[in-house]
Amino acid sequence: MGTKVLIVEDETKLASLMESYLQTEGYDCLTAMDGKTALQLYTQHKPDIVILDWMLPQMNGLDTCRQLRQSGSPGIIMVTAKSEEADKIIGLEMGADDYLTKPFSLRELSARIRSLLRRMNHHGNDGAGSVLRRGDLKIDEDSLQVFKGGQELHLTPTEFKLLHLLASKPGRVYSRMQLLRHAFEEEFIVDERTVDSHISKLRKKIDKGSPSSDYIQTVYGFGYRFGAAHEN
Repeated sequence: MGTKVLIVEDETKLASLMESYLQTEGYDCLTAMDGKTALQLYTQHKPDIVILDWMLPQMNGLDTCRQLRQSGSPGIIMVTAKSEEADKIIGLEMGADDYLTKPFSLRELSARIRSLLRRMNHHGNDGAGSVLRRGDLKIDEDSLQVFKGGQELHLTPTEFKLLHLLASKPGRVYSRMQLLRHAFEEEFIVDERTVDSHISKLRKKIDKGSPSSDYIQTVYGFGYRFGAAHEN
C-alpha cells in the first residue's frame, strides 16, 4: 500500500490541483474541506502525511493540528498565506513539522513531502536499530520512540531526529544551520529560527512534570548541545 496523504484545503481548485499532482507522484490521496472532516478522515484512514491549510471553516488549521497531534503522529505540513516569522513559529509550536507559504509550486510541495517522509523513516546510520540511553532517557532508533523514566514521550519526526543527533554526541555543539540541514535535508529550508521552535517544543516534552533537566543546552550565539553530564 502506498503512502497516504490527507489534503486539508477549502480552496476547491487548489485542493484538486494538489490531489491530481500527488496522485501522479504515486501517493494515495484523501481530501477534506474543513478541520472536523479532516479529523474524521484521519481517524478512519490514518494517513502518513497531512497537508494542512491554516485558514479553514468550522475549525482552523492550528486547532486541527493540535488535535491531530493528540490523536497520532502523522507528518504535518502547514500551508498558509501568512508569511510572517511569528506565524511560522506559532504553526510549528502547535505541532507542524514544516511550513509552506502560498503561493508555492507543486514540485516544492512534493519535495517537502519526500523530505518529511525521510525524517519519519529514519533508522540511524548503522541500520542496526540501536538504543541510546542518556540519563533517564531511552532513544530507540528502530521504533522511533523516546522514553523518559519508562514513560513514552510523543515526539514529531523532526523532534526525534534533532534529539537523536544531539544525544548521539553529548557535549558537541551544533549550530542552528547544522541542525536544520540534518533535520530537513533540503536546500529550501533557510530560516534558522525554525530550529529554535522545534527545540523549545522538544524541551517542554522532556521536562514536562519535572524541573528543567538541562538535557538540551543553549550555546548562546551559536546553537545547541546535549549535556555531557547525561552521557551514560
